[in-house]
Amino acid sequence: MSHEKVEKNIGLMMILILVVISFGGLVEIVPLFFLKDTTEPVQGLKPYTALQLEGRDIYVREGCYVCHSQMIRPFRAETERYGHYSVAGEFVWDHPFQWGSKRTGPDLHRVGGRYSDAWHRAHLMNPRDLVPESNMPGFPWLAENVIDASLTPKKLEAMRTLGVPYSQADIDGASAAVEGRTEMDALVAYLQVLGTAIKTRR
Repeated sequence: MSHEKVEKNIGLMMILILVVISFGGLVEIVPLFFLKDTTEPVQGLKPYTALQLEGRDIYVREGCYVCHSQMIRPFRAETERYGHYSVAGEFVWDHPFQWGSKRTGPDLHRVGGRYSDAWHRAHLMNPRDLVPESNMPGFPWLAENVIDASLTPKKLEAMRTLGVPYSQADIDGASAAVEGRTEMDALVAYLQVLGTAIKTRR
């Protein structure tokens, strides 16, 4: 029997498993590249400003995604707590996007505008000052580190290469937009824009 040959030949079985998984993956993934809902931005979505883009990079660098997802699932328990469920069109210019399932802390996709800048600063300095039961570490060095403005235009150019619609004026003005600003300023600016493309009821 042919299935006995496959079961007894581990090499052949591994090759066939890879073929099946590859075919299944192609069938699932390829159509997403042609769907309007996954390839076009939602109405009102704007590219990150230079300061917000720097904040996004700090968010990734500091590993915030390890404990905080940015993906609200379309279930009542989640939408009541966090707001409107995540839509693929909100992330078309995010490289890399911050979806995921890890939630040591709350999902941050709709955190933009929910708290004041002062609240975010105090929370990042020492989370337990505002949330006593929090196990999140503080990030006080962000208030001292100044952004290297010479790198910001290069970051915008890289994003434009990936399809983000930055104009030459955006790139030319990027250094001035972040000059003298701290990493704390940038991270707060990034947090304040998260999930604001879709207007949600608080």
